[in-house]
Amino acid sequence: MAVSHLQCKECKAEYPLEALYVCDQCFGPLEVVYDHSASTGDVAELRRRIQGGPQNIWRYADFLPLAGGPPGPSGRLASRVGLPAGCTPLIRADRLAERLGLREVWVKNDAANPTHSFKDRVVSVAVTRARELGFETIACASTGNLANSVAAHGAALGMDSYVFIPADLEEQKILATGIYGTNLVGVEGNYDDVNRLCTELCAEREWAFVNINLRPYYAEGSKTLAFEIAEQLGWELPDRCIVPVASGSLFTKIARGFEEWTELGLLDGELPRMNGAQAEGCSPVASAYAAGADVCRPVKPSTIAKSLAIGNPADGPYALDLARRSGGGVDAVSDDEIRAAIKLLAETTGVFTETAGGVTTAVLAKLAARGEIDPDERVVLVITGEGLKTLDAVRGTFETRTIAPSVEAFEAGVRQTVSV
Repeated sequence: MAVSHLQCKECKAEYPLEALYVCDQCFGPLEVVYDHSASTGDVAELRRRIQGGPQNIWRYADFLPLAGGPPGPSGRLASRVGLPAGCTPLIRADRLAERLGLREVWVKNDAANPTHSFKDRVVSVAVTRARELGFETIACASTGNLANSVAAHGAALGMDSYVFIPADLEEQKILATGIYGTNLVGVEGNYDDVNRLCTELCAEREWAFVNINLRPYYAEGSKTLAFEIAEQLGWELPDRCIVPVASGSLFTKIARGFEEWTELGLLDGELPRMNGAQAEGCSPVASAYAAGADVCRPVKPSTIAKSLAIGNPADGPYALDLARRSGGGVDAVSDDEIRAAIKLLAETTGVFTETAGGVTTAVLAKLAARGEIDPDERVVLVITGEGLKTLDAVRGTFETRTIAPSVEAFEAGVRQTVSV
């Protein structure tokens, strides 16, 4: 399948495959359009080609917006070398399902990526496209995980990078960004303030801001989560996916990945029910969904789930439309529910997630408690980041027993506990 052009999602005006992201006629967002005709035909051959590809996202190069040729055995694309993102585990979570009264739950653990979040997928695509377009500097506005990924990819490729973050970001994420030698800039304000600044800088600098002027290409990387889930399920669709919602891009692009492969005949069936998950302290999409609105009212974020703290989500209206037409929904959960869900997931699956994964797990538990998930459904829970990035969120959720180094002390002191 060949990438064709950029197109406005609102008025359908067409644009060349350049560093563009907004329509100059109606100011709508731009997205990538492909020519499907060359990829139709022998489904078995297309599946074999995918399965014969490298163990990373470049096995799906035919479905990504790149000008280079197909990858070789090493996963290199047109001699460009980056971090090998993708092909993360899909884990059957029977103990979690049992705790929630469900039959079949799978955990897609994208914390297994190089910088421990799904952002490596989108950055791999955006940076590869940036190099194709001749950029020498990459940059981003980030709530943390994207900062980690852009800094790491810049280091791996020898590219200059600038990373802009809210100054009060979690310390673990700041440390995991600065270590790569990037130009790290803390901005006094929330993510929406950071994003506004970067949008202004984008107009003045010849930089590839991966989630601004390269956003149409960047967003396409999220489709690889859908491709992997379907391939790992034996070329089958799940019945329901629960996905965190920040800007709404990940949520909508996972659905687009399922739809794309269904259109090509690689998958059979209907689009899964898509359930979005937000924190109550930043839930503009969930609030709009509950109110029956078609647009999101901006909010000022206040939640421990900082990676989802986007108060004015760019893809909010598209997320609302997807939730409704797929038969899913968008729910919000409290910070206490997030903490409890992080612990629940860890205790039942061995997966330690950051707060965004606590949000999705808490929404899964809420849907199960409300009886909205049919007992026969196959549910996929998307975990987007590693728990070591948000350690403060779980502080005080368990206890440590401290004893002297003897059997007698163990026998006598097991009831003595000290808060962590």
